[in-house]
Amino acid sequence: MNDTLDINGMVAVVTGGANGIGKGVVTALLRRGATVVIADIEADVIDLTVAELADIGSISGMRTDVTDEDSVEALADHVYDIHGKCNLLFNNAGVTSGGGGKPWQQEPNDWRWCFGVNVFGMAIGTSTFVPRMIDSGEPGQVINTSSGDGGFAPVPTASVYAASKAAVSCFTEALHHNLVSEGTELRASVFYPSGGMLNTGLFTAQRNRPEHLQRVGEGTGRKSMSFDDLVELVTKARGEKPQIADLDELGEFVVDGVAERRFIIGRDLEDTVELLHRRADAIGRFEVPPCHDMGI
Repeated sequence: MNDTLDINGMVAVVTGGANGIGKGVVTALLRRGATVVIADIEADVIDLTVAELADIGSISGMRTDVTDEDSVEALADHVYDIHGKCNLLFNNAGVTSGGGGKPWQQEPNDWRWCFGVNVFGMAIGTSTFVPRMIDSGEPGQVINTSSGDGGFAPVPTASVYAASKAAVSCFTEALHHNLVSEGTELRASVFYPSGGMLNTGLFTAQRNRPEHLQRVGEGTGRKSMSFDDLVELVTKARGEKPQIADLDELGEFVVDGVAERRFIIGRDLEDTVELLHRRADAIGRFEVPPCHDMGI
């Protein structure tokens, strides 16, 4: 097996690819000569993104609900019928639980919605696409988007989201080991968005929350914040405006990591490594490990 991938000529599927980080990844893939299929819940946004990026390379889109097996199966059928293969699967679609708050204030529907997209969406994408990817014998990569919140350590006020992203990281590690032990041409990567605060659709994900998964009680007492609201909050807490990530540049970084077949795709991890050491030490002493401190 080659220890690098030539992105040129590959077919990539990117869930949540119509905006935010996903759009940055799509743009980078097109610039490397990949054929890209965007899978997103918002059909009108897909159309806008496809039209915007069509001059860069071969791109199409299909409305997909990653929480629905039939919808993802239809996506896979479409990709294989039209393109005959899928080399790169980006399980990138993600949502928050909506507002954070104390763990005991989160409603069952907060769990159902957040895990439905972040965990079950990744699981359904994997179980639908990976068997076909293995059978094709083509080299490829499965890239699952996690978060430092949960993937490394939780932010206590985002307990449900953190739990979902911890699941993503753990599952991806197990997936990678199995892809290796089974002698496949596939490998897995876990992507930790980094490089500053990320202006993505995550902060307004409530717009796509299904009616049957809406809160039925008073919820956490906190409202979802817009990206601008969060920037203002962090600026006040730290006394300076935080760094804002360039999503196109981040997309290039992600695709670089995929081409090099890195398992961990992330950067600026020095503080995280130190945090992980402190967490391991605390666990070794049977103590509660330190959590993420966002400074707000």
